Amino acid sequence: MNSAKLAVAILAVLPFITAPGLAGAIQKACMASDRGGNRALCGCIQEAADITLSDSDQRRAAKFFKDPEKAHATWVSQSRSDDAFWERYKNFGQTAEAYCAG
Repeated sequence: MNSAKLAVAILAVLPFITAPGLAGAIQKACMASDRGGNRALCGCIQEAADITLSDSDQRRAAKFFKDPEKAHATWVSQSRSDDAFWERYKNFGQTAEAYCAG
């Protein structure tokens, strides 16, 4: 099974296997942000994070909701680890945008 088909399969069953009430770092940050508050949207974004980011990446990305300057500092950083994280973060953003747009 190629990775695109696997991702679609995971996205299809994830809502049924995710335990309600167990919000992840991204969902919590989304709900607490001034742009958040939409449980369905924040949950969808969390699902995209679960597919594309490790737990440590999720905790790091969650900080961007409260302090967007951290995102900017990571983006302009010259370190290889920040560059690698930023690529994973961009993939997460694209996945969340495509999956949660509807």
